[in-house]
Amino acid sequence: MQNQIIPSEIIENRIFIIRGKKVMFDRDLARLYRIPTKVLKQSVNRNIERFPEDFMFQLTREETSIWRSQIVTSRSEARGLRINPYAFTEQGVAMLSSVLKSKQAVRANIQIMRTFTKIREMIVSNKALREKIEALERKYDGQFRVVFEAIHRLIEKDRIEPTKIIGFRDRKRK
Repeated sequence: MQNQIIPSEIIENRIFIIRGKKVMFDRDLARLYRIPTKVLKQSVNRNIERFPEDFMFQLTREETSIWRSQIVTSRSEARGLRINPYAFTEQGVAMLSSVLKSKQAVRANIQIMRTFTKIREMIVSNKALREKIEALERKYDGQFRVVFEAIHRLIEKDRIEPTKIIGFRDRKRK
């Protein structure tokens, strides 16, 4: 692969769906960028005009509670979540590259963007595959229906007409 500094599986496992959008949380991004979450949030807050609601949003208390219960955070991690986390969409992650200037942040951002693209391509290819299978089912459904109807007729015929026994019969047994 193209000089990966972060395995895409690690990034894929840090992408969640919140409010119907694929997002990454501030603390996960900070770890990937190798900076404290506090520094990431400060950089975002200093440039908040670059992060409209469709780029980044803050989770509500209820969303944070649900998210925590799903990922089973340790006590130390839970104590570190005094403020509801920020969730960054793909566009928000891209915008972070203009706010965070370190080489590590740029390299991590490139890998994250590649992972988002890979996920999008997988979704599209799965959809295309499903559509092809559905088209084949529609196309061949009539032909298979004829086969199944013939099988059903044969089964019904056997039920109606008892089959004659072929071979020798032991007269002692009845």
